[in-house]
Amino acid sequence: MSSSSSPHGSASDGFIDQCNSVVSTMFSYVKLPVIASSGVAAALSGLLYFKQNELIYPRNLPSGSRTQIPQPSDFNFHDFETLSVPTPDGEYLSGFLLRPSNAAHTRPVTILMFHGNAGNIGHRVPIGIKIQEDLDCNVLMLEYRGYGASTGTPDEQGLMIDAQTGLDYIRKRADLKDTKIVIYGQSLGGALSIALAAKNQEKGIISGLVLENTFTSMRKLIPSAFPPARYLARLCHQIWPSEALLPTITPTLPILFLSGRRDEIVPPSHMTQLYRLSRAKTKIWHPLPEGTHNESILQPGYFEALRNFVVNVVIRGRALEELEGEKTEERRSWETIENSRSSWETNGTGMSGSTGARRKGSRGSRRDS
Repeated sequence: MSSSSSPHGSASDGFIDQCNSVVSTMFSYVKLPVIASSGVAAALSGLLYFKQNELIYPRNLPSGSRTQIPQPSDFNFHDFETLSVPTPDGEYLSGFLLRPSNAAHTRPVTILMFHGNAGNIGHRVPIGIKIQEDLDCNVLMLEYRGYGASTGTPDEQGLMIDAQTGLDYIRKRADLKDTKIVIYGQSLGGALSIALAAKNQEKGIISGLVLENTFTSMRKLIPSAFPPARYLARLCHQIWPSEALLPTITPTLPILFLSGRRDEIVPPSHMTQLYRLSRAKTKIWHPLPEGTHNESILQPGYFEALRNFVVNVVIRGRALEELEGEKTEERRSWETIENSRSSWETNGTGMSGSTGARRKGSRGSRRDS
């Protein structure tokens, strides 16, 4: 489905309104797997092993997510294609390709978006539109197997096939193959993005990586996301080993870390740890002090950081120190504060309660309580 025009006049105001509506819905369903899993783990903890896919990939939440998929046209955006992309193992992935209305001003970039573990791509359409209009680039929103209108059943191996399918689709499509590819992942999508980048190390295939509120590994996330099941984390067979894969990614791949410091689903310490593990020569840390798991996109500076990363780092290839300036000092100051907090925790002073325990967990010594 495509057309020749799209509105730009009130994009920012429209985005805020659209995202406020979407976020309110997302809050209602993203916590449901936590509540559900807590009850299951308390009653029959053995089900964590056999039913974990239903808990980790709640594709039917909110109700109607498999059949009610918002379209870009619902948000008055008409320059898009509806896709059905076949995978090597016989599934079909639905998707949207958002394109600039004016081809003459199109930046040679394609953003490959991977969303969190619930809902469908339609719930993230306002984000995709905002990115497309801010950057005048292509945005490919590809749906996971078993989600939305895509066929199949999700699991770690299957989603990896889906991610590779999306990347290969861009590389083979005539109007996209010469663009710079930026992988953008939120939450579970961040873990998928890391795995995809680690698998495709060839020079030039991926030009940038953007990670928002993702986790070090599923097993390390369980104690905070599914508290009654924390002693059963070793039974989790959906590993998503981001902390092991991220250091293997070539240092030449630039990475932007967008971290909501009030994330109530994934402890912010996970993003801190991933930043520290990254060997990227250009890695940009952008904390969002008031950002929660789903509302980080609404925080001041979020899209400015994304735009600066794509335009200055990915397209222009500017070095970190040249690009950052005062922001480099700001990031170093923040790291100094974090290190001081770590010292306070070690000495048993200053930090206490759940916040202290959460930050301590980021250094490999999570305290169960």
